[in-house]
Amino acid sequence: MEPLTHLDIIKRKIIDLNQLQHALYRWRFLSKKLVFTNGCFDILHLGHIDYLSKASDLGDILIVGVNSDASTSRLKGPHRPINNEEQRSILLAALHFIDAVIVFDDPTPLELIKMVRPDVLVKGSDYNLSNIVGADVVQSYNGQVKTIDFLPGYSTTLIEEKIISGKK
Repeated sequence: MEPLTHLDIIKRKIIDLNQLQHALYRWRFLSKKLVFTNGCFDILHLGHIDYLSKASDLGDILIVGVNSDASTSRLKGPHRPINNEEQRSILLAALHFIDAVIVFDDPTPLELIKMVRPDVLVKGSDYNLSNIVGADVVQSYNGQVKTIDFLPGYSTTLIEEKIISGKK
């Protein structure tokens, strides 16, 4: 049998709903503190890395929901995503502090949040508690909802504008 490549190992962190259910059972059995966040994560950049690493520090297991290509287009416009869902998922899964990546097609991650029942739900500080999808669900079982400040000067939109304008 061929040994697994690094890419094979990375891809194992990209899971479907059935695999997620099994992983959740195992993590709960081991009393792991689960952290969940979600986003498009198109053109992965330092701001994303900073945000996700800080989210990871809030618990034992970081689960990242990734908007599907269709969902990203609905949110960001027809010119997005730049990287497809498989590429975005692999880039995220390559980060050692991310334990699982799951692509979702719904307009919001609400159903995924209900399934995961994270101990900590994390979003960027551009959200306030009243508009974080799933905050009420997480708080209903005494979970925590946290926001993390973004690293100033980093966004996919800014990167896209730099590329288009040719500026450094």
